[in-house]
Amino acid sequence: MTLIIAEAGVNHNGDPGLARELIKAARDAGADIVKFQTFKTDKLVTKEAQQAGYQTENTGKKESQYDMLKRLELPPELHYELVAYSNELGIEFLSTAFDDESLNFLVNDLGLKRLKVPSGEITNAPFLLAHARTQCDLVVSTGMATLAEIETALAIIAFGYLDKTTEKPALTDFEAAYASSEGQRVLQDKVTILHCTTEYPAPFDEINLNAMDTIHQAFKLPVGYSDHSDGIIIPIAAAAKGARIIEKHFTLDRHLEGPDHKASLEPEQLKQMVTSIRTIEKALGDGIKRPTKSEINNKPIARRSLVAARRLKAGQVITKEDIAVKRPGGGLSPIYYWHIQGKICKQNYEAGELIFE
Repeated sequence: MTLIIAEAGVNHNGDPGLARELIKAARDAGADIVKFQTFKTDKLVTKEAQQAGYQTENTGKKESQYDMLKRLELPPELHYELVAYSNELGIEFLSTAFDDESLNFLVNDLGLKRLKVPSGEITNAPFLLAHARTQCDLVVSTGMATLAEIETALAIIAFGYLDKTTEKPALTDFEAAYASSEGQRVLQDKVTILHCTTEYPAPFDEINLNAMDTIHQAFKLPVGYSDHSDGIIIPIAAAAKGARIIEKHFTLDRHLEGPDHKASLEPEQLKQMVTSIRTIEKALGDGIKRPTKSEINNKPIARRSLVAARRLKAGQVITKEDIAVKRPGGGLSPIYYWHIQGKICKQNYEAGELIFE
């Protein structure tokens, strides 16, 4: 079953009431997880760091990343409230940490058992190591990354799962952990890789869903997809390709002020996406080619049988001219069309009767 993450992100705009509404909207849409972002702005960006182009365009305001993010911090006390509300509604609460303090808070204070590593941190070796050392399951997004960078990240993660004490690991330590059977086992047990295109919205010709296959072939790990495209077509297609996780930004209103609202789904679209993915899951089936229950009922109607083309008498030799191939099925299969030619007819048949020889 595809795990569907409804990415609220920072679309709460710093408003506790809006954050609660987002949780309910995610639950009502049928998502499995609602995800936020947890960070300390002072630990994430410098005061001079500029916005990404899409952020300036989406907000209509040119300001530093620092000023923008400062308004979007979720205070620790609100996290407790949102976790409790998520539990009450029966949807898993998840948040992406962007600094060590936030990571420790999510794991040690909130007790999260699953963590999301965002694309921008794929080369942040100390942060990857800290994530793995929590022993939580990891969802690792790979936007902007090469296969080599993904492999290095996985090596660090494997080492982190296996070693909690080495303070200054070397690259060879990571490589050894990744090459070990224990390292591969723990990656299989705990890590899902998300293909992703880091642009908002992501151009369709840059999405490259086939990279999901490449990633799976390279690392033999579960693969999902984090979507930043417009609409719901691409995540549905990713689910059809076997994505184990689908992550998609959503908002209550695309016209709200903020950097991610315009690249997000509104609740009804989110619901349509979830419903479509669940339909896709049913349609994918188990892969075994065999007649289905409904097809079995239709076989006598759609298939043909061997029938007498004219009156036949017991004891006569059956010729090609004596046989026709007509519906319904249920009689002797036309597979035996040539087999019965030249055989002695065992009983009388009227024209149009099914032949049973």
